[in-house]
Amino acid sequence: MKVNVEDVSSVKKTLHIEVPEESVVKELDSAYLQLKKNAKVKGFRPGKAPRSVLERIYGKDVRADVLSRLIQSSFADAIKETDLKIIGSPQLDPPELAPKGDYAYNATVEVRPELEDIEVKGLALTRTNYKAGDDEIDIQLQALQKNMAKTEKIEEDRPAAKDDFVVIDYEGFKDGQAFTETALTENFTLKIGEGHIAESFDDKLVGAKAGDDIEITVDFPDDYFNEKLQGQSIDFKVKLHEIKEEKLPELDDEFAKSLGPFETLEDLKNVIKDNLTQGYQKRIDQELSEQIFETLISKVEFEVPEVMVEFELENIISDTERSFQYQNRSMEEVGLTREKLTEQYRSVAEKQARRQVILNKVIEQEKLELSDEDLEKGFADMAASFNQPVEQIKAFYDQDKDKLEFFKHALLEKQAIKLIIDNGNIEDVEPVKEDAPDKADEETTDEA
Repeated sequence: MKVNVEDVSSVKKTLHIEVPEESVVKELDSAYLQLKKNAKVKGFRPGKAPRSVLERIYGKDVRADVLSRLIQSSFADAIKETDLKIIGSPQLDPPELAPKGDYAYNATVEVRPELEDIEVKGLALTRTNYKAGDDEIDIQLQALQKNMAKTEKIEEDRPAAKDDFVVIDYEGFKDGQAFTETALTENFTLKIGEGHIAESFDDKLVGAKAGDDIEITVDFPDDYFNEKLQGQSIDFKVKLHEIKEEKLPELDDEFAKSLGPFETLEDLKNVIKDNLTQGYQKRIDQELSEQIFETLISKVEFEVPEVMVEFELENIISDTERSFQYQNRSMEEVGLTREKLTEQYRSVAEKQARRQVILNKVIEQEKLELSDEDLEKGFADMAASFNQPVEQIKAFYDQDKDKLEFFKHALLEKQAIKLIIDNGNIEDVEPVKEDAPDKADEETTDEA
């Protein structure tokens, strides 16, 4: 067998493969010999049909079968001979197999980029020391308080105001006729000020009292989220049944107890602080990781195989599709298609592919290995993050060896990133606070 490699690019090669005539003849002879034993041909006893008859009847199928085996074996031999580290599947356009003569075909493949050793020590990195402050804890507490709030019917005879909840019936009409998209809706609870239907709709509810009939005209903008209402002028008839207001629970020990295994409000605050701290640590790690790859990608130039970009791109699109499915929505509802996502995220996919190549090189050159203890810790961390037993996590990966290998490689990638961070020149900085309004702005506000 002869193999010649043509460099299309640094990561794309075309293999010119030639199978000698003797190999072709041998495979054909073997195929017809086997066929002769089993073929039932009218007019001939089993095993007695001449080859010429078999070629006339089965020749096309036999050549196709032999061709498949020849290409499979010769391509595998060619990869061994050339020692190419191919990724993805080859592109083949093989000619038909002739009964005699050498057989030649081309296979175009993509290969992993060959990188020189990367200097991973001494990278200049900036680490922002985010810390959970009392103001953030208070924001979290207020959010919990909001979630536990109840709405109660107002007892006083007052009109509806912003932030009130109102129970209404409403129906929309266009040119005096009932409009399908705004069909009669009864006992609908709406918070004034959130603009559920439209801000102008909410504005007309302010000042109304329980029992009032209200007429509201809404001119929907051309970019309204509901395409069927875009640019439409709809006349609403509204019946206001009830006005409710939000009642927030007191932030005290009893409030904390109602949320879980907390004895005091201080216990709850401590848990909130721990969660915020963990979140900030993830943010710090993510920012350091981004810095590392922004630096390395700018320093290490190489061509990225298209198959790697396509793989990353498909993952992004599939994740997007799944996120919409979880919400019982489709991408089409918001004007997204796979084509638009491909265009939008192609550069992101290429960046992720570059990151993958760089990480693989670091793992290789630093001879990083995964110990049994590392794997066990990886399982334990995943179990904790999903709040599942470790054994359940292990059982999942035991059922799928490909996923297990992917998981192991992900742990090696974390090792590579940690190695770079541990050996980096890190400058610790405090987070930049939002600029407060200057004195001139404050004076202007006061005068107004």
